[in-house]
Amino acid sequence: MSRASLDKEPHEVAAMFDGVAARYDLTNDVLSMGQTRAWRRAVATAVDARPGERILDLAAGTGTSSVPFQQAGASVVACDFSLGMLGVGRSRNPELDFAAGDALRLPFRDGAFDAVTISFGLRNVSDTTAALRELRRVTKPGGRLVVCEFSHPTNGPFRTVYIEYLMRALPSIAERIASNPEAYVYLADSIRAWPDQKGLATLIRASGWSRVAWRNLTGGIVALHRGYA
Repeated sequence: MSRASLDKEPHEVAAMFDGVAARYDLTNDVLSMGQTRAWRRAVATAVDARPGERILDLAAGTGTSSVPFQQAGASVVACDFSLGMLGVGRSRNPELDFAAGDALRLPFRDGAFDAVTISFGLRNVSDTTAALRELRRVTKPGGRLVVCEFSHPTNGPFRTVYIEYLMRALPSIAERIASNPEAYVYLADSIRAWPDQKGLATLIRASGWSRVAWRNLTGGIVALHRGYA
C-alpha cells in the first residue's frame, strides 16, 4: 500500500505496520521532531486514568502510549491488529496486557471500559464511523473517549509549509531511518486525506458520542477530540 484510500484493506494496513514495527517508535520521534512525547502526555491528561479503571488503548502499537495509563493505576488493554507491533510491544513492555483485535469487531463485551482512546490509528480504519460506534459499544455509560489524530494546521502559511514537509521531506527522512520507508508515503498521504477538526467532530457525534469537543496541539498538526458515552 503506497497511497491513502477510502477503502483501506485491513490485511494491507496490518502488513504495513508489521513492516515498520521494529523502528516505529524511533522513526516517529525523529519525524515529529520529538513532538510525539508531548502528544502522548496530552492524551494521558485527557484520558485522566484513575486507579481501578479499565482503559482500552486501541491501535496501541508497541504499547508506548499505554504505559502512562498503567502507571496511573488503571488496568489497560493495549489492542492492535498488527501482530508485528504486538510482538515488539510484548518484548519491550511485558508488564502490559496486549490483545489482538480489529477496530471494526472488537473482542470485548459491551460496556467493558471506563475510557477508550485511539492515537494516530483512526484514519487507518476502513470505516471510521463503524469504528467509533464499536468503541462506543465497549464503553460504559458516561465513559470517556479520547481520539488523538493528525489534523489540519489552522494557520494558512504554516499549513502550506506543513504539507510541503509531509509530501517531500517526510518520505525522504523515512528513506534513511525507517524499516519500511514506503509505508511513510502512505502515512503522509493519509494525513492529507483526513477530515479537519470540525469534520472529525461531526463523525464522532454521528457515532453516538455526546459532549464532543476538541483542542489543537502544535498549531493543529494534531487535534485531540473528546466525547462521552
